[in-house]
Amino acid sequence: MAQAKHTKSKKNKPRMKNFRWKKILIFMFASLILLVAVIFFMLSQSLFKPYPVQHKVQLLSIEKGQTYSSFIQDLTEQKQVKFAVILKIYQRIFIHDTLKAGVYEVRQGMTVRHVLDMLSDANNAQMNRIQVIEGTTFKQLKAKLQADPYVKKSILHLSDSQIMQKIGAEYAHPEGLFAPNTYFFAKGESDINILKNLYQQQIKNLNDAWAKREQNLPYHNKYEALIMASIVEKETALESERTQVAGVFVRRLNIGMRLQTDPTVIYGMGDRYTGNIRRKDLTTPTAYNTYTIAGLPPTPIAMPSQRSMVAALHPDQSNSLYFVATGHGGHQFSTTLEQHNQAVRQYLATLKQKK
Repeated sequence: MAQAKHTKSKKNKPRMKNFRWKKILIFMFASLILLVAVIFFMLSQSLFKPYPVQHKVQLLSIEKGQTYSSFIQDLTEQKQVKFAVILKIYQRIFIHDTLKAGVYEVRQGMTVRHVLDMLSDANNAQMNRIQVIEGTTFKQLKAKLQADPYVKKSILHLSDSQIMQKIGAEYAHPEGLFAPNTYFFAKGESDINILKNLYQQQIKNLNDAWAKREQNLPYHNKYEALIMASIVEKETALESERTQVAGVFVRRLNIGMRLQTDPTVIYGMGDRYTGNIRRKDLTTPTAYNTYTIAGLPPTPIAMPSQRSMVAALHPDQSNSLYFVATGHGGHQFSTTLEQHNQAVRQYLATLKQKK
């Protein structure tokens, strides 16, 4: 009898063992199903989630210098996607390039993954981004357009006066007459249309500022105001100083004092300028050397912003006639030559300390 029980016990052991394995397999299978479900959910809320589009088609602008990390972070903060880490992992593994500036067309039904892939190739951009920086010259603008593969070249090979004639400008010299800003044009847009657009915008800016100008300014016309605005643009990048700089030069014009501003000398030197102004350069006459000529130079020396136009037409009402850099990013303004010379000595001492 005991032997029968023992035999039965031996028969039950394989069954119990098989049962335990079944439970383990079921548990593993259920866990796998759960894991797949979790991964599917995470992917559906990140990579495979439809990109948010308000209408059937939406334009997406990517600025120069913007990164995938910041783009993904913005989507997450706006609660457009979840699980940003998945997007970042995908980008690190599968996208081997940086975010490309431009304007892209996003259509309804496109997933976040599609958009991430699209933004790595500038050829996918529907529009071309052209940035015109304040204080740059027309020569630099031409070089930028010439190097842009998405700009159709038709007039850039012409002389400056011929270009101005082609775009219907009332001025022969192009400097200062193209509005600094960030523009988006269709790929393949012609240089003539781009320049015409920038010119018309700058003329509008100038007309608006001229219409609101203060009275009794030493300008014969709005073009002279534009010349002054370009000098202000080159002299300071600080918003708080624009009207002060304009005030110094306006007061100098009013009393017949020479402007004596280095940026005009540099512009007049052209390609001879290599980064330093020597005493010889200050005494060598050119049409733009305001150390040797009285009044304003004949044309602007750069492309001024609308803010500099406003400053040129609304100069401050102080008595300062001089200014010099402080060595710390700004300028020291003075009313007398004695004060100015002291400020110059202080500036030189600051430079010496920095060295």
